[in-house]
Amino acid sequence: MFTDNKGTGEIHCDDPQDFRKLYDATMQLLFKVSYRVVNEEEAAEDLVHDSYIKANEKKLVFPSLDDAKFWLIRVVKNASLNYAKRRIREANAYHKVLYESRPQIEGGESVLLKNETVEKVKAALEQLPPKMKEVLVLREYGGLNYKEIGETLGITEGNVKVRVFRAREQLTKLIGEDDVYMP
Repeated sequence: MFTDNKGTGEIHCDDPQDFRKLYDATMQLLFKVSYRVVNEEEAAEDLVHDSYIKANEKKLVFPSLDDAKFWLIRVVKNASLNYAKRRIREANAYHKVLYESRPQIEGGESVLLKNETVEKVKAALEQLPPKMKEVLVLREYGGLNYKEIGETLGITEGNVKVRVFRAREQLTKLIGEDDVYMP
């Protein structure tokens, strides 16, 4: 059992000896926790060190080494989760700025091919049986999910999935996969 130099069993994070014992006892565990969340060695190490700095700056006192360890685990876990979420938000924002905000300029050839494709799809869609056509239109153009389509048409969700699958198969046969231009 750990006892500090004061004989109370308390851990004083601002005491250099207590801090060293706490660090030695928890560093590997905290690093593993953080690394599992962020998957980056440098970031995990920084997040763990930041948690130690917090404990030291706040001059926290814990009744035991275990209490200090559990507090640090919570702090590191939360900091790691926040870091991971922030990275995802940054990546999404970067992607949005890089790819979605750039105006797409289409040449005459791609516009012509796209228009031809739209016409082929419309013509093929008209050749589908009414039950297949209605589920495909609701799914692809209406943006409804399978459950909503089922409720709208009074059929089961499974039946909707089967009809959509068969309608797509039929469209592929009618259009021919090689003939469809997708930009």
